[in-house]
Amino acid sequence: MADPVLVLGIGNVLMCDDGAGVHAARGFDRLGDEDLRVLDGGTLGLSLLTEVDSCSALIVFDAARFGAQPGAVRTFAGAEMDAQLSGVKRTAHEVALFDLLATAELIGRKPALRALIGVEPERVDWGLEPTPAIASAIPEMRRAARELIERWAP
Repeated sequence: MADPVLVLGIGNVLMCDDGAGVHAARGFDRLGDEDLRVLDGGTLGLSLLTEVDSCSALIVFDAARFGAQPGAVRTFAGAEMDAQLSGVKRTAHEVALFDLLATAELIGRKPALRALIGVEPERVDWGLEPTPAIASAIPEMRRAARELIERWAP
């Protein structure tokens, strides 16, 4: 891929499981891949547009509510990601991610290859560490991202 794959972790690390996406991104092993960019997006929202604008593929790690047991991991790819993000918003960064991708689409730079790797949170309130269920799911989130990158490789 000419432009890099962007692996973006979003969420608030001050809110227990809400920071799962950032924790997953921070420990994501790049394995020497120069066509891969890993970024802690925190709660930056639309300020990440230049990053999305310059990537060929996008993988987002985040806490996501999809009606499963806490710690369950699910990959939402392409239109399925869009549908997940267009549903009921429970956090400010869910709104921000939806707005970010909608803006990228408006300027013709929404990545065709895109996925949200979400983990069902258990607790979203003050705290610096994810709950044990979410902490144990983070390696699975990273595995799912590596599988996507391999599948998307030319």
